[in-house]
Amino acid sequence: MRKDVGSPALVLAVMCAGMFLVLLDVTVVNVALPGIRDALDAGMAGTQWVVDGYALAIAGMLLVGGALGDRFGHRRVVLAGLAVFGVASLACALAPGLGALVASRAVQGVGAALLLPGSMAVIAGVYPDPAARARALGVWSAVSSLALPAGPLVGGLLVEWGGWWLVFALNVPVVIAAVVGVRALVPDLPGDRGQQVRVGMLAGAVTGLTAVVFAVIEAGQAGLDAPVVAALVVAMIALWAAGRRLPRSLLGNRPFLAANSVALLMNLGMNGTLFVLSLYLQNLGGNSPARTGALLLPMSVPLVLLAPVAGRMVARMGPRVPMLCGTMIAAVGSGCWVLATPGGGYAEVIPVLVACGIGAGLLTTPVVAAAVGALGPQRSGLASGVNNTMRQTGTALGVAVFGAVAGSPAAPADFAAGLHRLAVVGVLLWLVAIAFSLAAGGSARRPVADRLSAVR
Repeated sequence: MRKDVGSPALVLAVMCAGMFLVLLDVTVVNVALPGIRDALDAGMAGTQWVVDGYALAIAGMLLVGGALGDRFGHRRVVLAGLAVFGVASLACALAPGLGALVASRAVQGVGAALLLPGSMAVIAGVYPDPAARARALGVWSAVSSLALPAGPLVGGLLVEWGGWWLVFALNVPVVIAAVVGVRALVPDLPGDRGQQVRVGMLAGAVTGLTAVVFAVIEAGQAGLDAPVVAALVVAMIALWAAGRRLPRSLLGNRPFLAANSVALLMNLGMNGTLFVLSLYLQNLGGNSPARTGALLLPMSVPLVLLAPVAGRMVARMGPRVPMLCGTMIAAVGSGCWVLATPGGGYAEVIPVLVACGIGAGLLTTPVVAAAVGALGPQRSGLASGVNNTMRQTGTALGVAVFGAVAGSPAAPADFAAGLHRLAVVGVLLWLVAIAFSLAAGGSARRPVADRLSAVR
């Protein structure tokens, strides 16, 4: 069995490349949605499922991906994730219809969920020194942050060069290169066959989340009809069954639950806003996909620039202060949806872009630090896995909720009115996040510094 294959720096580069590709696909598709809608005759609900099929699969499988890596070895699971992701990407590019595309996106999400936890575990394994590991995970975090601004830009250019299918086809050669790199460089360390995979909890979580998203999307199109009520009943039963299998220590930990609730609401607001902004700028504003990607930069760049600033704030003051600052600023930005116009004016939505970007930039680091700090460094893997699951769940719910409230951009006046309603919905969501932030993190300097070092 090979244990020392490549230098740690090369292993880090390969893991970052695979992780960047997976996170890029969360946002790269947004600017391709109008092209997908026209080519595959998809309505508003169909375009929502193109995004949510991917996010739901990641949310449902992320914890299981980490558990499978612990049991069978992370190198094997990373290779399996890359293979699934690559094949599904090709299927997306060749999809003859909307149903095939949504199904392929869900399979993509399964591959991503297998890859993401393993990439961090492999990096931790090849950097046994704590200081070196912290620097390596800092690089990993920086590369992951770049995926958000890169997604709309790369997606816009690809759509203009070759069409929406190229957004998915480009993944294939990158995946092949990553597989070659993993096989040549990443050490093959054995897993622990005694680790358990909670299949029942997985099934309940995936069923419940899918039912919730279906209910929200369907309600936005047809109102509170029989399928919506049935889906909500299924969701409650499935999520209750999944929740019974969670460790009692998690359910009774108020700071941990509060931090993860903020994480869910953060991604709900951020990715829901990104979804409707992409439609607003292209369908109402008449901007090209590439130009739309550039116009979205005021939202995504602050997320990258403020992450280290937020980290220093957490180290000095604890997670509560930056979380409160971020949620309050994002609430102001969401309220600015009242300025949106049927003509798709860009100046009117700049306050939304900038304030929501700053808010998310201040929030990302402290919500993870608060979650890890609530459980302690010895359970940082579990805390990080739950936190990432909640964030992906928020992404899926954000697209469903914001899309349902805004309505179809085919009717510009109605869509603008829907964005005005989003101002109220968004502010209320961020007010809830503010309340959770008050319960999520402490302010003692030394313990928080220890928590942040565990996150890094």
